Amino acid sequence: MKTDFQISIESKKEKICKVAEKLGVSRDELILYGDYKAKIKIDKLSTNPKSNLVLVTAINPTASGEGKSTVTIGLSDGLNRIGKKSCVALREPSLGPVLGMKGGAAGGGYAQVVPMEDINLHFTGDMHAVTTANNTISAVIDNHIFQGNELGIDRVVFNRALDMNDRALRHIEVATANNGQQRSDHFDITVASEIMAILCLSENLKDLKEKLSNVIVAYNKKNQPIYVGDLEIQGVLAAILKDAIKPNIVQTLENNPAIIHGGPFANIAHGCNSIIATKTAMKYADYVVTEAGFGADLGAEKFLNIKCRKAGIVPKAVVIVATIRALKLHGGISANELTLENLEAIKKGLPNLEKHIENINKFNLPVVVALNVFSTDTQAELEVVKAWAEENNVVISETKVFAKGSLGAEDLANKVVESVENNNKKFELLYSDEKTILEKIEIICKEIYGASGIDVNAESLKEINNINKLGFSDLPICMAKTPLSLSDDPSIKGRPSDFIVKITDVKLKSGAGFIVVYTNKILTMPGLPKIPNAIKIDIDEQENIINIF
Repeated sequence: MKTDFQISIESKKEKICKVAEKLGVSRDELILYGDYKAKIKIDKLSTNPKSNLVLVTAINPTASGEGKSTVTIGLSDGLNRIGKKSCVALREPSLGPVLGMKGGAAGGGYAQVVPMEDINLHFTGDMHAVTTANNTISAVIDNHIFQGNELGIDRVVFNRALDMNDRALRHIEVATANNGQQRSDHFDITVASEIMAILCLSENLKDLKEKLSNVIVAYNKKNQPIYVGDLEIQGVLAAILKDAIKPNIVQTLENNPAIIHGGPFANIAHGCNSIIATKTAMKYADYVVTEAGFGADLGAEKFLNIKCRKAGIVPKAVVIVATIRALKLHGGISANELTLENLEAIKKGLPNLEKHIENINKFNLPVVVALNVFSTDTQAELEVVKAWAEENNVVISETKVFAKGSLGAEDLANKVVESVENNNKKFELLYSDEKTILEKIEIICKEIYGASGIDVNAESLKEINNINKLGFSDLPICMAKTPLSLSDDPSIKGRPSDFIVKITDVKLKSGAGFIVVYTNKILTMPGLPKIPNAIKIDIDEQENIINIF
């Protein structure tokens, strides 16, 4: 069987100008990055009121993921196949996972975006621009302290960033003066930074600059906040990001348009591509298929409660990706036995899928389950899931986009269109802005995770009180939690109940416009595995990059 890379390099790519024309984007609206990549110039954002936004999410995944990006790409190709004008809108891959455990993040099999090697490695430089902007802030903070500290900076709360998994940078000491004075600092991975969130939640350059200005970087001895605006560097930061704010356009293997922009993780950030990318796609396409990271308890919850709230957009339908192997994992089977047929384990794992469906229904949105088929799945296993779906009135589609591309998504595409056309419900947010911070946290933990309550430590309560005093209590919540369980404990599978979510830290992201709530022992700088994917990646004499997957 051909590898993803072989399929990718053997594909017949069209020049990006021709792909953009299919969407309705003219050559004058493009900034070319070679033959197969471009950025789209942004003017006044407007969406086609008839455009149908479809969100793709998943159940709690295995460590290897369940092919959500692959299904997202395949579904958009499938919609084009049945005569709909569709565009897929994705996040950019982070070099952390690309060089770490998961490898590339541009789909797989016959449902990929190309050129995949470029997309996975550097792309158009957006990640580097975000990293540079972030670390410019850190450099100016420490320089300000060194040069006399006119603002009276006492406690720095802004962290450095790097687009790499590097556990050695979780705790560092930095010198701030000639007398040897030091302070503690640490690096976040770039995709967890507030600058990445701001890029993805801004609607134009002016909005970007304003949000950057509102980032709290430190506090003085009176516990008064010091903003980026006080350092007077919002202008240079916006200048650094002037190209990064523009969305990127590439193509699928079937030469359909794909807009890829922004890349926040969903476990430690808000997990959605940029508002600009989504709205640009919605300006031109009748159907826009986008995704939110990890399971519906993380990416989808944040897409609906944060992105939709801020952007004024609403999906017409939600696709939940489920796999036989993930269901077996939630049914109590160990990771090394997931390829073995086990019908009972699937039955025991189905409550996890059921909970995610219930969660999406709480937003008054219709659900289509995409049963993403792997070569190790048996027909008997697939029938167990389809029989359960029929008994519970769940719309389900056996999806084979990895092996068949758009042909493997034809049934899914038709069922999504039917769900969109029959959706007459009014979208509902899970909580209002007026709820208190603790009420919002509790609502998410109880309603989405199924917890019986929350346990908030003293430091978190202190920070919540500080946020209230600063007047930011109306902001939405961005939960930082393990993606491997509905609970905050990655070892607990299935559909747990009667558990308490431990709140260990709270941080205000005043520029991005949300409050990050950290649970259990979640980390914002991942580490590399014992054998990272970086060891396998190579380049040959013809400059072909190999083993990204």
